[in-house]
Amino acid sequence: MTSETVPVIELVGATKRFRSASGGVHTAVRDLDLTVAAGEFVAVVGPTGCGKSTTLSLVSGLEPPSHGRVAVNGREVTGIPEGVGYMFQADAVLPWRTVLDNVTLGPRYRGATTSDARDRARDWVDRVGLGGFEDYYPHQLSGGMRKRVALAQTLVNEPRILLMDEPFSALDVQTRGLMQAELLRLWSGTGAAVVFVTHDLEEALVLADRVAVMTAGPATVKQVFDVRLPRPRDAEEIRLTSDFLDVYREVWESLREEVQITRERMSGRVA
Repeated sequence: MTSETVPVIELVGATKRFRSASGGVHTAVRDLDLTVAAGEFVAVVGPTGCGKSTTLSLVSGLEPPSHGRVAVNGREVTGIPEGVGYMFQADAVLPWRTVLDNVTLGPRYRGATTSDARDRARDWVDRVGLGGFEDYYPHQLSGGMRKRVALAQTLVNEPRILLMDEPFSALDVQTRGLMQAELLRLWSGTGAAVVFVTHDLEEALVLADRVAVMTAGPATVKQVFDVRLPRPRDAEEIRLTSDFLDVYREVWESLREEVQITRERMSGRVA
């Protein structure tokens, strides 16, 4: 991102506090500084419970910051910004609707005619590799197929910003690799900015242009690393290269310290 580029996403000193059940105040994230340019894929990694998902909530407008600034397309976020797609860890497919009907919902809610919405949905069902399964219900699909439906649900609306909260974490290793490859294929050329939260550093490096490492909670951005790996990437082959291992070691050195702090806190050795 050049100095002349206006970031699509910008967090400046963003802090989020919540009222705890005991009546106290819990700080989820503090003094977050992060920018994401159009067409850029940024992965966010950090120890368990550090506030990675809260960061997505701030960008999406689902939660307002307690302090600091969160802006999308140069405008301060005061509600859900236009053009944002959000893919959660648990898919949002409706069990009583077919694959095609699930994907059709987004365009229909946005005012498309039934015919146009179904045409767009059918196109995206084909793009995610589910052609021939349009009339299947979610209970008839594997976990990987349901994730493909969730991807189609999100991408059919042509979001300019794609927020992804550990979307593949529940999948087995082989299916997860396939979905990473599918995501890269479908995202390539769209110009969409992506913020992808994951616990898996390997996944982050396979997918992203930059990786933001967050500190142990309350989290702030500790360090941002450029992923110096060429695109297009083969999600499986890239893992075997020496360049991948070099950047993995570099980022892990930073992340490992925060993971250790969190482990010590959880074991009671740190107050």
